[in-house]
Amino acid sequence: MIRYYITDRKQAGGLGPLLDAITRAAHAENAVDWIQIREKDLGGAELVALVRRALAAAPNVRILVNERVDVALAAGAHGVHLPSNSPPLRRFRALAPQPFLIGVSCHSVDEVRRAEAEEADFVVFGPVFFTRSKAIYGEPLGIGQLGEAARAVDIPVLALGGVTHANTAACLAAGAAGVAGISLFQNV
Repeated sequence: MIRYYITDRKQAGGLGPLLDAITRAAHAENAVDWIQIREKDLGGAELVALVRRALAAAPNVRILVNERVDVALAAGAHGVHLPSNSPPLRRFRALAPQPFLIGVSCHSVDEVRRAEAEEADFVVFGPVFFTRSKAIYGEPLGIGQLGEAARAVDIPVLALGGVTHANTAACLAAGAAGVAGISLFQNV
């Protein structure tokens, strides 16, 4: 199972507590495999510095940067996570050294198929369950659509949105390769 921690320094209480959370998540008994640095409001230099600190704090974890391929490359991150409406992924592949992970956020089975066709390494699919942060996007997609998405492609599909320790098993049983979230891993 892939454990994918998405950061939120505001929810963590600031940069220091976020780095503490990254360290805890990376060294926990059920350590995370990947961490997405998702601090959208930071400038490039601040984000590069944060990514470098995360790489040092979590040396056995693959660090990805939300949307900023330039920052990921400059900081030496392991990859990038992009929205489903990004330019064709092949453009980014041409810039990045191998192995450089490219993940895509998807909200429908069609988006999952398109991400695989564009050579994404994995997708994050959701929201699967209700979560206040995603309520503006409408009803949760549910376990059924998660399973359909996982069966539609050969790349890993990770469940996102309202995922808890209690419902992780249902996500995996539906075919998800793992789970993604903020509070699931940040508040450990």
